[in-house]
Amino acid sequence: MRIGLTYDLREEYLALGFSEEETAELDKPVTIEGIESALAANGWETERIGNHLALMAALAAGRRWDLVFNIAEGLRGLGRESLVPCLLDAFDIPYTFSDPMVLALSLHKGMCKRAIRDLGVPTAPFLVVERIEDLDRVDLRFPLFAKPVAEGTGKGITSMSKIDDLGTLRRICAELLHKFAQPVLVEEFLPGREFTVGVLGNGGAARPVGVMEVRFRRDDAIYSYESKENYKELVDYALLDEPELAGRVSAVALDAWRGLGCQDGGRVDVRLDDRGCPNFIEVNPLAGLNPIDSDLPIMCRLIGWPYQELIGEIVRSAVLRIENARRRPA
Repeated sequence: MRIGLTYDLREEYLALGFSEEETAELDKPVTIEGIESALAANGWETERIGNHLALMAALAAGRRWDLVFNIAEGLRGLGRESLVPCLLDAFDIPYTFSDPMVLALSLHKGMCKRAIRDLGVPTAPFLVVERIEDLDRVDLRFPLFAKPVAEGTGKGITSMSKIDDLGTLRRICAELLHKFAQPVLVEEFLPGREFTVGVLGNGGAARPVGVMEVRFRRDDAIYSYESKENYKELVDYALLDEPELAGRVSAVALDAWRGLGCQDGGRVDVRLDDRGCPNFIEVNPLAGLNPIDSDLPIMCRLIGWPYQELIGEIVRSAVLRIENARRRPA
């Protein structure tokens, strides 16, 4: 099987003048090299494609692949993660991970939480602030937590994101609206322990890889851009070894994963409320795959899975999903 690789290489965008924070979600060469090596170790032939522009040129030139391993996240707009899957769908080329609808929905944290709430999955009460006047109708319990509605890797999250009064809320929302030029998600702060759940597979066959707790070395710390960039100094990761709690956290993650229609592999972030009940925070259907620094590979190392096994499981899930779809009657 010949597998093409689509990705956004961070160094290419830095060379164009984009900042470190703007490109925080994009990939380093070690990630592309790691995926390429893992695919080869599983016996598959690979071809590097690159970003959406390189993909469009390749498609126009007539190049095709049996499968595309897609981790391209894009840089602009609420549909940026959907662009590459849309192009591949148009040419009937199968790919790993979720489809354009799921990627667009999950990127917009407010829309995603509306869907999650409708599915009956526990999540903190929230408000999407599109303009500062929206705060005139805020009816949430302080403390609150504010972050850009469509960023990842902790972008826009700082020590000031946890907010105790309306005046500060207005100031922080105004700053985020200006800096990121997108709505702000404001939600009731969940004070309990924080976890991320790795998930593999599709539909009823989806299963948790493990439940990893995010433990901050400072009591006042939050999982911010700074924390993620400097996790070796600020954060400890540990598998959750409390079976009953792990089961409840995994159940919330799987209900969200299946309800949203996520595919093949990714992560769901969960945090406990003041009663100890697991609540959905967000889903990452294009989870980072840096072999060293990304949460999902870290989790796999903790459970004793080699990186090539993780990549192989993702591809096998995609192949099975595609084969099942082709067997369905038209």
